[in-house]
Amino acid sequence: MAQRAAQREKWVDSGLDALAEGGPEAVRVERLAQRMGVTKGGFYGYFANREALLEAMLDSWEHDSTRAVVEQVDSESLGEGARAFRAAQLTWAPGRLLNVDLAVREWARRDARVAARLAKVDRYRMDYLRQQMQALCDDPREVEARTLIAFSSILGMHYAGIVMEASAEQRQDTIDLLTSPDTFRPPWRS
Repeated sequence: MAQRAAQREKWVDSGLDALAEGGPEAVRVERLAQRMGVTKGGFYGYFANREALLEAMLDSWEHDSTRAVVEQVDSESLGEGARAFRAAQLTWAPGRLLNVDLAVREWARRDARVAARLAKVDRYRMDYLRQQMQALCDDPREVEARTLIAFSSILGMHYAGIVMEASAEQRQDTIDLLTSPDTFRPPWRS
């Protein structure tokens, strides 16, 4: 049973790699089988069809980019403010998770079902970030503003292509600016 689950997971992982490299069009059973060094017929022992694989891929991406990130952050001894930064590191650091995330975002532009799934994941992320911001300030408007600014800034930096160019110190300065309660005063705060 464990071997069967591991082989199914290999199909999902291979599909996620293909998605990150070439979008959903690159997720083809025959190509994946070639990459994995197995027969195409073996695929149907794990999935009814390509759509079932795509759904399993979205399930895996959702878990890895939400619950798995929060579980990892919660397992570490981190102070207030550091949890949001660590979650961002795990989610948005260059690598597979980021590449898959950006591919899912592109896919969501053309597929309403994927767009709904992406919105669910982003709500989860925003809720977690909001909880972290609430530990730093008690003004609900400021919490919402900082949460939206932080999430939008992180995502925007990836689309602008500047994250790779920013040094670790610059990225930390950005997080510090967004999470420090004394950095800026919203106009509604006295």
